Amino acid sequence: MTRTIRWGVLGCAGIAAKAVIPAIQSSRLGRVAAIASRDPDRATEMAARFGIAKAYGSYEALLADPEIDAIYNPLPNHLHVPLTISALEHGKPVLCEKPIALDAAQAMDLAVAQKAAGLPVAEAFMVRHHPQWKKARRLVDEGRLGEVKAIQTIFSYYLDDPANVRNQADIGGGGLFDVGCYAVNTARFLFGDEPLRAIALLERDPAFGTDRLTSGLLAFPGGRQLAFICSTQLVLTQKITVLGTHARLEIPIPFNAPADTPTVLVLNDGRDLADGGREEIAIEPVDQYREQADAFAEAILTGTPLETGLDDAVANMKAIDALFRSAVSGRWEEP
Repeated sequence: MTRTIRWGVLGCAGIAAKAVIPAIQSSRLGRVAAIASRDPDRATEMAARFGIAKAYGSYEALLADPEIDAIYNPLPNHLHVPLTISALEHGKPVLCEKPIALDAAQAMDLAVAQKAAGLPVAEAFMVRHHPQWKKARRLVDEGRLGEVKAIQTIFSYYLDDPANVRNQADIGGGGLFDVGCYAVNTARFLFGDEPLRAIALLERDPAFGTDRLTSGLLAFPGGRQLAFICSTQLVLTQKITVLGTHARLEIPIPFNAPADTPTVLVLNDGRDLADGGREEIAIEPVDQYREQADAFAEAILTGTPLETGLDDAVANMKAIDALFRSAVSGRWEEP
């Protein structure tokens, strides 16, 4: 495999600058060849910062560039579907940030466009590419925990800046879209199944209108359950506990695992309450964003199907839709 994927980046989002652009620039199979912003000065500054050859003052100009092979779309949530569809219409595969859409109907519209274009599109859940998650899934599948019946997830941070897109309700801000989606996605991954029904309790910020604290339950086949809390206005916390009949598995840094530091999985057989049954499983440092970029590039270069495609993204959105409906109805809702 000798060809290099030339990436174009839409916008100057923080996640692009902090994680994804550096990951692509250090990847085996790609480099960022162009970046676009509706503010030309921002695009020029970002291009100079990361050694990107081209800077465009509009998304359309970048999409029309015949020398761009693939698009990374980290724009605000309301622009995920329209700009991804536009990229497909220009013949370009797209790695799009989560959530893939504002609801499942939008996600299904995108799936129709993707099928018509015949090009790869993926939702950027980088955690699926980290070896700690692959190991966790193997431990579950191998029966090391016994029968896994419950997952508890917490994902929170504190952000009260009204200018931040995460605090703007009209463009898809809020905790469930931003971080609760990880709880849903990873539970579906570990259970290897789709939820049957959902119920949620949601509190909105009185000024922003976004959900700043959401608790949810997803009921899976076989009596299995996900219970999660996500928030944009609580102390920084990430934690997952997977509970089985014989052991529990803890993932201390489940979502933002550092690229340069080993992570650890903690398996505990519960023989006592003093951690007598504790076993630590070390995971070597990995840049999960780089792994994600190379996996997407390889799918483009080889024509092999993505491990996680749009069907998975649509299923995740259906569960999120059900949680939002439940927060209004006060009842269990089906995805």
